[in-house]
Amino acid sequence: MALRNYEIVMVFSLSKGDEAVEKLKAKFTDLIAKNGNLGEVDEWGKKKLAYPINYETEGYYVVANFQSDEKFPAELDRVIHITDGVLRSLIVAKGE
Repeated sequence: MALRNYEIVMVFSLSKGDEAVEKLKAKFTDLIAKNGNLGEVDEWGKKKLAYPINYETEGYYVVANFQSDEKFPAELDRVIHITDGVLRSLIVAKGE
């Protein structure tokens, strides 16, 4: 099965502290590494949100590049949506 290139942007809540952000980052980077090839992980850090999400005005941004089969991004998206502490995420298939 051919691997495709993807990029994910995740915005984590800062309401539970820096330790919770580190746990979320580790959880998702480990999940990606187990199901594909994790590439560069770029931490943008704390940024002001364009609009409040769940009454929060700041979030912690993490961008990661990875390769996986075509079915994994849907599963990753599902896990992200049922995890507390993730404000927003976006997975994009990158052009070859």
